[in-house]
Amino acid sequence: MKRREFITLLGGVAVAWPLGARAQQSERVRRIVVLTAFTEANAEAQSRIAAFQHELQKLGWSDGHNIVVESRFSGGDSERARAYAAELLGMAPDVKSWPRRHKSCWS
Repeated sequence: MKRREFITLLGGVAVAWPLGARAQQSERVRRIVVLTAFTEANAEAQSRIAAFQHELQKLGWSDGHNIVVESRFSGGDSERARAYAAELLGMAPDVKSWPRRHKSCWS
């Protein structure tokens, strides 16, 4: 191998090495928190969460792999909603989803 070819090869490795190292590092897991005024057994609530997770998967986000989705169900109880909101915010979420102001849940 000639000196010039060796230097070119060495330069190419030096440039590609950081890119390969970044690709091997695991991606940071994002946290999404969801607070709903429904009860956990509510079929509509389960349907909405399933649809949300399905759409995330279509966009390349997979619960347990590159995202974690934490859901809490207040069942319309404003005290429980406040406690869950504090708990969820304490998780330092990247994205949060709260219900619109609802008289049975928020005061």
